[in-house]
Amino acid sequence: MRRNNFALRQRGVTLIVGLLMLVVITLMTLSAFTLSGGNLKAVGNMQFRNEAIAAANMAIEKTINVNFATILGPIDPLNPPVFDNIGIDIDQDNTIDYVVTVYAPNCIRAALATDIDPSALSGVNSNVTNSSDYLTLWEIDAEAVNQATGASVRAKQGIHKRLIMSEYLSSTC
Repeated sequence: MRRNNFALRQRGVTLIVGLLMLVVITLMTLSAFTLSGGNLKAVGNMQFRNEAIAAANMAIEKTINVNFATILGPIDPLNPPVFDNIGIDIDQDNTIDYVVTVYAPNCIRAALATDIDPSALSGVNSNVTNSSDYLTLWEIDAEAVNQATGASVRAKQGIHKRLIMSEYLSSTC
């Protein structure tokens, strides 16, 4: 008789332990789904950020290829005006993905080409022959925004630009 009593009590405990294990496994599965969803969002945001940086850099490269030094008038470096708005199709599907606002380039410094030590011109065309040429340093600031995703980034790049005397006199340097 005693043996039957013990067996009857064990059947209820097995059910409770089984239900507890089911709840624990369910909670672990839900937390795994939640963590993987968060990681997927983080990876997507990094991709949008990298695309925005690439779009800003593409717009800066387009700006560098324009003779911007003679187009600009005097500017306030603390509140530069918009130089250009450039649409960038980053994925080559013939739709504008990013609108990049390029602010007016800011001249950091200028010096006569003959005043500069040629050994300090690594990466810059150092064949200085004309004494009226100016070597200038510019900062170009661009902000890329994707209207669909809200991704936005601001990029700055410095460049050296050689200006002849007439360009220098009509520039903002």
